[in-house]
Amino acid sequence: MKARELTIRQCGVKRVRKFIEDHHYSKSINGVKISCCFEVIHNGELVGAVLFGQLSTTAWKKFGSSEEEVLELRRLVLLDECERNSESRVIGHCLRWIKTNMLAVKVIVSYADPMYGHDGTIYKASNFNMVGMTPDDKGYYDPAANKTYHSRALRTKYKGEYKPFVKKLRQKLEDGLLETVVLKGKYCYVYRLRNERQDRYVTKQLEKNLPPKQLNLFNQKSRGKPITEPQPIDTIAF
Repeated sequence: MKARELTIRQCGVKRVRKFIEDHHYSKSINGVKISCCFEVIHNGELVGAVLFGQLSTTAWKKFGSSEEEVLELRRLVLLDECERNSESRVIGHCLRWIKTNMLAVKVIVSYADPMYGHDGTIYKASNFNMVGMTPDDKGYYDPAANKTYHSRALRTKYKGEYKPFVKKLRQKLEDGLLETVVLKGKYCYVYRLRNERQDRYVTKQLEKNLPPKQLNLFNQKSRGKPITEPQPIDTIAF
């Protein structure tokens, strides 16, 4: 199926949860802080899904001055039948929606996991900048479920209490049913939704509780054309 034949729509998580669990390599969205979701449709059938949400830790401090300024692309999955450039088309649509509808967000972060053969090619094609690589970390492999969990998954709490799936994992760990594994570092990619001038304008409007009238600001160098290229971000130490 061709990329231009795909329809991308914002949706609720219920619309895409099972699709992600069935087709994404993680097989789960447990522990993901979800801010917005998108479904990808072809001829009335669900063929892809995207989740954006806040970062799981205080890592947002590396990318913005407040947590609400930073979103992570947490899940992206399309069926293999989609053309190779379909991912960049879908990502582009999602970024434009976020830029228009979530004005406080300034930076999108995503990670490519080399353990699953990912090096961030689709992010490069979408004008993300590679800013570094995270260090190796510890994880746990569950042979019964054939799933690997980040050590952070065993610490996930909601309103001060462990979630049910976390309690099950912790019990399995205590019973010796989980295997400790090394999780290789991931490539970190970053995309700025606006340049600094646009950000200042939007921030001022938000402080006044007013909707920005025009997000595509101009400068002399652009010769009247909107500034659309992402601004570079320095390499970040993890």
